[in-house]
Amino acid sequence: MIKITVPGAAGRMGKTIIEKILADPDLLLTGAVEFKGHMSVGDPVGKIEITDDLTSAAKESDVVIDFTSPETTLYHLEVMQKIKKAFVIGTTGIPEVGIEKIKVVSKEIPIVFAPNMSIGVNLLFKLVGDIANVLSNYDIEIIEAHHNQKKDAPSGTALKIAEILSKKLKLSQIYGRSGNVGARKKEIGIHSVRAGDIIGDHTVIFAGPGERIEITHRAHSRETFAAGAIKAAKWIVDKKPGLYTMQDVLGL
Repeated sequence: MIKITVPGAAGRMGKTIIEKILADPDLLLTGAVEFKGHMSVGDPVGKIEITDDLTSAAKESDVVIDFTSPETTLYHLEVMQKIKKAFVIGTTGIPEVGIEKIKVVSKEIPIVFAPNMSIGVNLLFKLVGDIANVLSNYDIEIIEAHHNQKKDAPSGTALKIAEILSKKLKLSQIYGRSGNVGARKKEIGIHSVRAGDIIGDHTVIFAGPGERIEITHRAHSRETFAAGAIKAAKWIVDKKPGLYTMQDVLGL
């Protein structure tokens, strides 16, 4: 049985992940964590209570799943480094300096770090690369939409798609357009929508002479991200130190 700790236990993603853990006979929730002073500390979750002591909770676990905030995740990274526990990171908006820190720590512990834990989105990453191999001369645009409380833009998923395509096709990236921008250059346009309670939509447009292909992924529920995180947690427990992606987890 795999033992898991979940920081941000009272948050939307934390609650969804915990529900998945409690429903899985192969998993055991050994830690549910919130920050000191949070109103949920002491509340029962399954057979345990929410605590503000991540270190103690994580020591009893095999792996920690984190969907908190960039600053909090990087603090938790230091804790995982000290106690040598596997770490699954689904937090988005982590700055480049933070990503470099994750790379350094991954030399000591196994880490799955992905901008999107959805199985479907990770298949999308592969598909857009395959399409670009054939339609390399087509114009490419990325449109992402999320709920009105999402703090970072563009989304980590949109940036990952752009990274895949930019490396493959040697294209620059432009974020939105306004004013007299002139004719299109060798670029990928990235556009963000923040509205209502949209869980997460990503569309990639390949437009050429007389036709276009649009490939879209829509998340209907946060359960899709939780399911991917659980899959990553099960996969990483027996892995050597290193930085892994959902592509590794899924064998894509």
